[in-house]
Amino acid sequence: MAWDSTRPVPWKRLLIEWAVIGVIVAAVSYFGTDNRRVESYISIVLAGFVYLGVGAVLAKLGYARKSLKQIRTETAARQAAAPAPTAVRGRPAPTRRTSTGPSNRPKKKKR
Repeated sequence: MAWDSTRPVPWKRLLIEWAVIGVIVAAVSYFGTDNRRVESYISIVLAGFVYLGVGAVLAKLGYARKSLKQIRTETAARQAAAPAPTAVRGRPAPTRRTSTGPSNRPKKKKR
């Protein structure tokens, strides 16, 4: 895919994702560890800018993730288009390993 400056960048979606991930990482860092250094939380903000930059570049290159709503509608359409099973599959023929007959437990030879 080539760079196309006319492709839209989903800024709102990227910002929401960044905010959710940043809050979760900050909460885990604050409550889950003894980390109370301000530099750690500044790095979360800076990493968010990197996330936004990479997301914008990928959007301009043509990458667009599907939303959960799009995935659900595609799955429902695929299931509706699939033919319903008409016959129930029968049991497979017994084999030497699955048979309950004498081949599975041969009789001991009498001496």
